[in-house]
Amino acid sequence: MAIALIILGLLCALMGLVGCILPIIPGPPLSFLALILLSLAKHWEPFSPTFLIIMGGLAVLVTILEYVVPVVGARRYGASKRGVWISMIGMLIGVLFFPPWGMLVGAFLGALVGEMLAGKQGRQSLRAAWGVFVGNVVGIGFKFAYCGAIIFFYVKEMF
Repeated sequence: MAIALIILGLLCALMGLVGCILPIIPGPPLSFLALILLSLAKHWEPFSPTFLIIMGGLAVLVTILEYVVPVVGARRYGASKRGVWISMIGMLIGVLFFPPWGMLVGAFLGALVGEMLAGKQGRQSLRAAWGVFVGNVVGIGFKFAYCGAIIFFYVKEMF
């Protein structure tokens, strides 16, 4: 049973890494589940309760930041509400038709179109779209850092 839990945990950690790119898969929560599964398999010895609580809190924080950072980036670069909303729609359409890179391209194009519909001209629209793009890249970077750390700790304690 322990071997099955360890293998399942490793699969969760790897799927968590995939979830950093595909927004359909909840990457950080899956990666955290890997730590729980490894702890179960090894009778709660590899990780302290404090470590698991901190990593669980970070999973929640990174998941929230995944949605907040692109909006903050867009706002910082002057995006309107319409631009932010249409960028989210563009992100969803992009990931459905051109995964995984369609997420970034769709968000960028959605923000660009949204800003133009809001009455902004070329340079202003492009600046807001760039803010959405930067926010998405930063959010993905946070997820990769978290999931990469989980894989590091998982593999370190697996053997």
